[in-house]
Amino acid sequence: MAQPQGDIQERIAAARREAEILKEKILRAMAAEVDTLPRIDTLQRSTAMHWSADRRHLVSASQDGKLIVWDAYTTNKVHAIPLRSSWVMTYANGARGARELSAHSGYPQLLPAGVRVVEFSDHTGDVMSLSLGPNQSVFVSGACDATAKLWDIRSGRATQTFTGHESDINAVQFFPNGDAFATGSDDASCRLFDIRADRELNSFTHDNILCGITSVAFSISGRILFGGYDDWTCNVWDTLRGERVGVLTGHENRVSCLGVSADGMALCTGSWDSTLR
Repeated sequence: MAQPQGDIQERIAAARREAEILKEKILRAMAAEVDTLPRIDTLQRSTAMHWSADRRHLVSASQDGKLIVWDAYTTNKVHAIPLRSSWVMTYANGARGARELSAHSGYPQLLPAGVRVVEFSDHTGDVMSLSLGPNQSVFVSGACDATAKLWDIRSGRATQTFTGHESDINAVQFFPNGDAFATGSDDASCRLFDIRADRELNSFTHDNILCGITSVAFSISGRILFGGYDDWTCNVWDTLRGERVGVLTGHENRVSCLGVSADGMALCTGSWDSTLR
């Protein structure tokens, strides 16, 4: 005798609930056997971090007036480099480590061996973030004028300006192949811009996200975009489909910086809770 359609649907729903409960039990059992992830404590709020090319070390900047080099495997401090100013918001190093791009009010500066040789002036607001791409002759900047600009180091001029954000741009990051870049803004959105098309390709937002983005980073393939948020989380986005595919938690204050290692196997986040994770 055939069972009523409603009874079959109830059994299917009950089976799905049981499967979800079993999945949670399995995940908890597996998590109990896994060691706690490394945690690095800094003295002050972390404002920026970058992985080194050796995939083991990373460097962080905070409001303690130092750049600190860490061993990500052991979480030990390797070097501490004093800075001229304790208020470093962002920095980027060239492939040979000879150039430092330091952001200041309304303009970025190119500094070899601590001497300013070029000043790039075109933003009408404070410059919040910089990113050097595979082509070391250009870099991209994001500022409080809600625009991102592509600069040519050889000419010292902005070659392209990208609009679309409705508030300060706090973070920019080149796509791995250098043909596009991502931005994160106080308007609660991350955006993907294509340099060749000179336009926005995608916007990454969610109804539950009402806070600003402090930092962005791509996976090694570029398929995944990580964003650090003021609500203490790191959101994970699918750049192709434009969907949120994960949320990373654990910090106890805003996530102020993040970065993916050169081999794509690790993500490090820095926070105002004075830790790197």
